[in-house]
Amino acid sequence: MAKHAPDLALLAAPLDPASETPLYRQLYDALRHAILVGRFAPGSRLPATRALAAELGISRNTVAQAFDQLFAEGYLEGRVGSGTYVSRALPDELLQADAAPTEIVPRHEPSDDGPRALSKRGRETWGLQMYAPHDLLRGIRPFVTGVPALDAFPMETWTRLAARCWRGLPSADLGYGDPAGYGPLRKAIAARLRDARAVRCEPEQVIIVGGTQQAIDIIAHTLINPGDTVCIEDPCYLGASAGLTKAGARLAPIAVDNEGLRVADARALPVQPRLVFVAPSYQYPTGVTMSLARRLALLDWARRSGVWVIEDDYDCEFRYTGRPLASLQSLDTDRRVIYVGTFSKSLLPALRLGFLVAPADLVDAFVAARAVSDRHLNTLEQAVLADFISEGHFDQHLRRMRTLYAERQAALIEAAEHLWSGLIDIQPGHAGLHVVGRLEPGIDGKRIARQADAAGVTSVPLSAFAVRPLRRDGLALGYAAYTPRELRKAAARLAPILEQAHLATE
Repeated sequence: MAKHAPDLALLAAPLDPASETPLYRQLYDALRHAILVGRFAPGSRLPATRALAAELGISRNTVAQAFDQLFAEGYLEGRVGSGTYVSRALPDELLQADAAPTEIVPRHEPSDDGPRALSKRGRETWGLQMYAPHDLLRGIRPFVTGVPALDAFPMETWTRLAARCWRGLPSADLGYGDPAGYGPLRKAIAARLRDARAVRCEPEQVIIVGGTQQAIDIIAHTLINPGDTVCIEDPCYLGASAGLTKAGARLAPIAVDNEGLRVADARALPVQPRLVFVAPSYQYPTGVTMSLARRLALLDWARRSGVWVIEDDYDCEFRYTGRPLASLQSLDTDRRVIYVGTFSKSLLPALRLGFLVAPADLVDAFVAARAVSDRHLNTLEQAVLADFISEGHFDQHLRRMRTLYAERQAALIEAAEHLWSGLIDIQPGHAGLHVVGRLEPGIDGKRIARQADAAGVTSVPLSAFAVRPLRRDGLALGYAAYTPRELRKAAARLAPILEQAHLATE
């Protein structure tokens, strides 16, 4: 026997004709919710569409649309000559009458053991949450590092090339792509690397990835066994240290001085490392460039001991004094260096396009790991970037950005000299998208970062990237993404915080 018709007053909320959500969807949501929480019991008969439409003051077609969706999903059933009913196939014990609201656990306040039911590797990865003094989802604000001038991206040129690619891309390129990347883009990158960075490679050695992070992940999971020792710079880019740890590496932090990684310290380790991660062109976050003597010493050690070297050519395109330095890979005669680059800094982080150049004997293994990772990247974006490079737009953009970034760095240095004099030691940088300001000994950069964050300014402390305590902390200050006016305004907000920290040490 059918249960009595439900009271439509039990709908969660009245329908709102002014809402952006269509009326049929509002009715569908209300009926579905009422069924799931037990307000409309299984077997209950619903009014006919005409009667329900009249009662709710909406069209019969609107009610029919909502009913059709509920029928399709199994919430309703019809009986010939009888009407429409709440499905009896829905078990009473699974419907939550008077269900209590679900407790919402704050995303950043999990238990000490992390989220529930994680694997051992999942718990380890959860514990590697990278330090973020800023939340980029709140907007990019001074002095966030590693962000290019988004306002200066040649959008008109890019969209024109994208439209042309959509029209002309062969149908064969619309299926699954080569895990190693789009052929013309690999060819364009190889040609440019040979000219601009003296990298020795063929297109077949170039593997397209979703940025530096994925490149590190592929390399680490291909070459590192759990428990292997890996040398990292100290302080170091946290994406690298986290990615290597995720692969099971035991990290050995090696100090960075004014010539780069202290190779002698790495050679003196009691255990033979499997791999070394370095950013010789412009080390993040210190901004140091590795000297030629250190580069040669690193390569000699790698050749003699069989150590692999990841060269992260961070910010290599933006050098403001002299000619760009040749890559470390160009000096490698034993094929120990794996070269990694990204377009996140030279173009846009949102593109999620980067590359690695593998020694010839590692290509197949890296491509296999790349395929397992996410099969392949967006072919259209790769095709647009291939044209952007091969037609000269990329080099033209870099020339414009070097001029723009030099001007923005000069504006920051001028503001620092005027507002921060005697509070921080800051010198013009010869490359990159940020400069480093050294604090007086005893001043905690992390405390300054917290206070600056409350004042609407981002300052990235060097100590946040260091494994061992620094003799002298500092702040990495990005300038590339901000106008001179924005930089001066942010510098003025940071000034009293620096002054207070300085007075506290006297």
